[in-house]
Amino acid sequence: MLSITMLFSCQDNKKEPIENNAQVFFGGDIITMVGDTPEYAEAVVENNGKIVFVGSSDEAMTIAGKGHKMIDLKGKTLLPGFIDAHGHVYNSGLMSLAAGLLPEPDGDCGSIDVLIEKMKQWQIDNPEIIKKYNVILGMGYDDSQLSEKRHPTADDLDKISTEIPVLVVHQSSHLGSMNHKALELVGYVDGVKDPEGGVIRREPGTNKPNGVLEEMAFFAPLIKLMGQLDYNSNLEVAKAGMASYIKYGYTTAQEGRATKDVCEIWKTLGESGDLKIDVAGYPDLQIEMDYMMQEGVQKEYKNHYRTAGVKLSLDGSPQGKTAWISEPYTSDKNNSGYPAIPDNEEVQRLIDTAFVKNWQVLAHCNGDAASDQYLNALKTATANYSNKGRRDVMVHSQTVRLDQLDDMKTLGIIPSFFGMHTFYWGDVHVENLGKERAYKISPAATAKKKGMLFTQHHDSPIVFPNSIMILHAVVNRTSRTGQIIGADERISPYDAIKSITSAAAYQHYEEDLKGDLTEGKLADFVILDKNPLKVSPDKIKEIQVLQTIKEGQVVYQK
Repeated sequence: MLSITMLFSCQDNKKEPIENNAQVFFGGDIITMVGDTPEYAEAVVENNGKIVFVGSSDEAMTIAGKGHKMIDLKGKTLLPGFIDAHGHVYNSGLMSLAAGLLPEPDGDCGSIDVLIEKMKQWQIDNPEIIKKYNVILGMGYDDSQLSEKRHPTADDLDKISTEIPVLVVHQSSHLGSMNHKALELVGYVDGVKDPEGGVIRREPGTNKPNGVLEEMAFFAPLIKLMGQLDYNSNLEVAKAGMASYIKYGYTTAQEGRATKDVCEIWKTLGESGDLKIDVAGYPDLQIEMDYMMQEGVQKEYKNHYRTAGVKLSLDGSPQGKTAWISEPYTSDKNNSGYPAIPDNEEVQRLIDTAFVKNWQVLAHCNGDAASDQYLNALKTATANYSNKGRRDVMVHSQTVRLDQLDDMKTLGIIPSFFGMHTFYWGDVHVENLGKERAYKISPAATAKKKGMLFTQHHDSPIVFPNSIMILHAVVNRTSRTGQIIGADERISPYDAIKSITSAAAYQHYEEDLKGDLTEGKLADFVILDKNPLKVSPDKIKEIQVLQTIKEGQVVYQK
């Protein structure tokens, strides 16, 4: 049964009325997200972008003063604005502009034939993009959801065009495929060697690339393609990404594994007044070391942007079987994935630099072997430099072992789980990892039992930045086929909301500004049509975001 507490101001701390344009939100379920159990307030008063009162309706009217605006929630639910614990907001915009290749339920690309037809149609609909950038681009296909159960090859993509480069991005963003024209342009010819941390798949019995590319073999040409976008195109991509986040209730977004150019785009949007929510940038620690040495990190936002830390990627994707795990994949006994950075000394050098410079590290670790590599580097850095005040993050933590959680707790490392995998790829994980490992992916309930703070994320554009689907997935842990992926790792709806509000604010070092409804914090709100704490768990996914409010201003209205 929910613990319902009404918040009241003490009589000996009576506030003076506010004589300006305050707003009073009332008439619905206002969940403060303060504490470990649900607390409700009757009203919240906003003024000049901040919360100035949380408590009873009567006192709120007095505090708001003359001329205040009344916002009747009419039975709807008000929560703190959602905070992105890990995602790629710029690439989310790119996905919205490319050919959409997502499978059900987010799309309808269920076969290679459908993929080819969608790409052909995009080619017809976007002649100016193709003329300007000389590429036909699609994003979001998933080989596990295609009827052929394989990746499209160069031969398949040649059916779209043999004269124009064709590039399709896997839903994990860790793999992709090219036609022969694209392979030729990037130098992936017969006999070419695999790059470090990547694999160029070959035609059977030959050294000739078949079009399918893994990890660094894929990232290099993709980054080259992104480098072709001009200034105005980059701005439009970023705006599209921001719009995709706002409609799901996010008032703070993350730009994970950012490039220098993308960081500068967000700064430009902020300076022009076009950045409607906060964006925290985490440049790639390997690629953008020089930029970080010049840029450093900022504790405060300027025009809604700040560089908050750095991102380090240590392995790949479990559904793509490129995540680096300590025991082989059940479905592929000769494969344990592989590290993105095989040299442990290089990883140590990067982590040491982050400690010396006091940069927060967000490390991508899907496989437990990658988690070991990260933990070992952090243990050494902690011994040499101390980790006092640090809040380093293990992003995804999908196959993290229970002994690793103990180490993480000791080191103060925050697991940011990708719990949505239980829905989107739960069935695939059972096939690839076996039930024992698959049922323990993203072990949020175990982390809670160990007394650990954790967050949950969507990793958009891997999936849509759908806050409600995060809540649904981690509460139910039900796969596409209805299989429960580890019932003992389910968490409560309240803990799920915490993972994208107060816990995410803490992860970002922003708990004094955001994450709950407390006097003095930013008036970042989201209004939902139903209360996630009061609907049946299997109905959470049907909840709708009605409004997103950033510092008292409506930035999204359904």
